[in-house]
Amino acid sequence: MKSNDPAPRLYRALHAVVPPLLNALWRPSVHGTEHVPWHGPAILASNHQSVLDVVVMPAALDRPVFFLAKAEYFRGWQRRFFESAGVMPVHRDGGDAAEASLRRGQQLLDEGRLLGIYPEGTRSPDGRLYRGKTGAVRLALRTGAPIVPVATVGTREALRRRATRAPQRPVEVRFGAPLDLRRYAGREHDRFVLRSATDELMYEIMQLSGQEYVDAYAARVKSGEIRVDDGDPAELERLLDPDDLVHRKAS
Repeated sequence: MKSNDPAPRLYRALHAVVPPLLNALWRPSVHGTEHVPWHGPAILASNHQSVLDVVVMPAALDRPVFFLAKAEYFRGWQRRFFESAGVMPVHRDGGDAAEASLRRGQQLLDEGRLLGIYPEGTRSPDGRLYRGKTGAVRLALRTGAPIVPVATVGTREALRRRATRAPQRPVEVRFGAPLDLRRYAGREHDRFVLRSATDELMYEIMQLSGQEYVDAYAARVKSGEIRVDDGDPAELERLLDPDDLVHRKAS
């Protein structure tokens, strides 16, 4: 069954070439595509192990998947290339960057598209699954679009430099059942709801991926701002969102 979603010309061309190439290199297996709707908007919220994720997950589906990127990348010929490949610009001038991303994501969902999101916000620094940002849940509550948890497995290992005869972990894409967020309807501005629903999403991704979970933002770990290797409880205060900290002190 094929989707009738319109896709940019370059996306269609890449989709004809990339899946056979991936199959020749890594033979990825795909599970759970029945959880991705054939029509209408949906958010595909995935873990992020390597740059290969951006290729492997869309290649597993007949429907085109759109991603967001900073408008600064869209200069000259690059703009046409990215937009033709399904990467849409987010203009952040004169406003909040997070809200600009949410507005652009909402526009794509209102058009009935599949929107790919990495809740961790960046690639995992060590293969573990890190705390999710609330953007995917915010969009789901704003638009009513379902969130489908996704796990890519083995992509980190697939791109490592190692001897060609060394055993490779199989590359897999696993789609889970959409989250049921109906109990949170109308509460998209409640920070506790956003955090609770996001934690629920990350738990589902963890179950799909089999990764160890770390309750810290990957970007802060990658920058060296915090360390979580020893699980020191003294670090927990520094891992909280600023909003979380405000609510804790108020209580």
